[in-house]
Amino acid sequence: MENKEIINTLSEIKELMKNSSKVLSLSGSSAIFVGIYALVGAYIAYCIFEPVSGLMTLNINTPYRLQVIVILALALLAISLTTAFYLSWIKAKKSGHQLRLDQISIRLLINFFVPLLAGGILCTALLLQQHYGLTSSIMLIFYGLALINGSKYTYSNTRYLGYAELTLGLIDSFIPGYGLLFWTIGFGLFHIIYGTFFYLKYDRSKS
Repeated sequence: MENKEIINTLSEIKELMKNSSKVLSLSGSSAIFVGIYALVGAYIAYCIFEPVSGLMTLNINTPYRLQVIVILALALLAISLTTAFYLSWIKAKKSGHQLRLDQISIRLLINFFVPLLAGGILCTALLLQQHYGLTSSIMLIFYGLALINGSKYTYSNTRYLGYAELTLGLIDSFIPGYGLLFWTIGFGLFHIIYGTFFYLKYDRSKS
């Protein structure tokens, strides 16, 4: 009996040490919202730029269209980050924790945003040189790498979403002209699927 209690105690200590080294305030609902925002943004772009032959292909071949796409992308990024932060704060508050910028959170942010920033700079360079074909695949690839890199400091299954985004981005790079379709699947559909899974597994059980 004593050995069993010792094993249980050691298991609890191990779990506490594991959780203390990870950011566990991320919310599944935020991923769902990000996916919905991406679908709305893709629909707006689809309506504005009159897709070719009714397919998910866009001609971003003028400075005006480029400007609109950049503004739309930045707006979606700002809304998504705000939503993720707010819902994470709500989750931390309900769990009795405080959402603060500690050493683990800083590591998560660095590991996540370094690949994301690198991909953003590369996309900007390509757009300025009027090379539009691979921008969507680069976004998906570097976003996938950011998720995989950051998963070490949060829920480990986040890396599976990263693998999916990375794979989709690589496929997109071989199929020109369908960037909006792949972008919609990666940032929209994948986020909604993962967010629903995350919510059912982690958030609902704690609510």
